[in-house]
Amino acid sequence: MDAYLRRIGASRPERADAEALRDLQIRHLLTVPFENLAIHLGDGIDLEEKALLAKIVEARRGGLCYELNGAFAMLLRDLGFTVSLLQGRVFGEGGRLGIAYDHLALLVKTTDATGPWLADVGFGDHAHHPLVFDERGDQEDPGGTFRIVDVPENGDVDVHRDGKPQFRLERRPRDLDDFTAGAWWHSTSPDSHFTRSPVCSRLTAEGRITLSGDKLITTVRGERHEEPLADDAAVLDAYREHFGIRLDRLPSAPGRAA
Repeated sequence: MDAYLRRIGASRPERADAEALRDLQIRHLLTVPFENLAIHLGDGIDLEEKALLAKIVEARRGGLCYELNGAFAMLLRDLGFTVSLLQGRVFGEGGRLGIAYDHLALLVKTTDATGPWLADVGFGDHAHHPLVFDERGDQEDPGGTFRIVDVPENGDVDVHRDGKPQFRLERRPRDLDDFTAGAWWHSTSPDSHFTRSPVCSRLTAEGRITLSGDKLITTVRGERHEEPLADDAAVLDAYREHFGIRLDRLPSAPGRAA
């Protein structure tokens, strides 16, 4: 866990309070990318705890929500936070909900009289800071205006960003093993957008940087710029330069030879 803290540029906090949680989440988002490269490298998704730490800490990779929030939960627990894993379903086109165990988010209790907090380092472009889980008004964040809304018919909650629902969460705590089917579906199904193209993305101090296939996308203070990369070598260089990921072969999208 000390190596994990070094990975995200953090020191071991003196207290497991809200300030420490906020600092750990933003450092994680700035350092560890959201990426689906394992799917396109043929490596698969392994949710065993040692495998997650080996990938994110030792290999200095990123991952999907199951991997990122699964590993972050281990770190937080080691630091004295109380963490529950919540299963979510992501809203798609037309407001349709995705599969069960579509998303993994964290409910975190701190040692101070705040929260509980909804922490998430695995939803890509989302809230930069933890959200107050029991707050039902607007919560302003550098990533937008967020609101947690009760779903009266079943006790779930919807997380909205700028007035648009992002995902629905059950309140019942889950185990990491429960997300295996969701991870398998997202890594194998042609209906999963993760199987369609390699993507790697992380937060930056001024916006966001994303490598989607062979296109480098940077957003700086709201201004978006796209740069097509010339060849495979340029793509591998971009993974190394912008995300610290060193690959010996290119992740291959469908229809493209490995």
